[in-house]
Amino acid sequence: MGITDRYHRLADLPPRLPLFPLRGAILLPGSTLPLNIFEPRYLELIDDVMSGARMLGLVQPAGSGDDESPPGNSDPLRRVGGAGRVTSYQELDDGRFAIAVTGIARFEIVAEAATASPYRVATVSYDRFAGDLTRGLGEEQVDRRRLIAALRAYLEEHNLSTDWSVIDRAPSEFLVNALCVMSPYGPEEKQALLEAQDLKTRAEVLVALAEMESAARGGSGGSLQ
Repeated sequence: MGITDRYHRLADLPPRLPLFPLRGAILLPGSTLPLNIFEPRYLELIDDVMSGARMLGLVQPAGSGDDESPPGNSDPLRRVGGAGRVTSYQELDDGRFAIAVTGIARFEIVAEAATASPYRVATVSYDRFAGDLTRGLGEEQVDRRRLIAALRAYLEEHNLSTDWSVIDRAPSEFLVNALCVMSPYGPEEKQALLEAQDLKTRAEVLVALAEMESAARGGSGGSLQ
């Protein structure tokens, strides 16, 4: 059993999460996001996370802006984020942490909690996204052929290669969610992918974005990263 497979019920998830606001980044079930942590407030967050449930909430700041992470703790945040477990952790010589966070389920922020910590903490609800805990839910409804065609077109347009045997073996849920997390789209597009209610809808949004981008470049397929 994998580490993230221990979360079967909503009751298995923490009702409060330390928040890591990060523009242009999302976390979806089963996907893994590598992060370099260097700000003192987030170094403390990771210290606390590693001594506790190892869970955090990744959420995008609301509104426009150039900062990857808001400098203060009062800036508005998106209501929907992704809860993940730290599944890889390395303390570097220069004081930074190199971590990887694996997505468990999406959440909605109910309210921010008062805390003496330098980072933000929120009470969250997973009810809207309870299906995230059922691995593979909706895979049979994904138009996998269209998804693969968009990926193949991107690779061809950029003279890149991949191990297609790995792609062919990858479950559709993992493939869709991983491509969404790795995609280069802006914060609005990333949030639309995050908030898509089910896997089929998320795959359709992803492929539509890829095909529109490719058409804008004069290509014939799509871009997924």
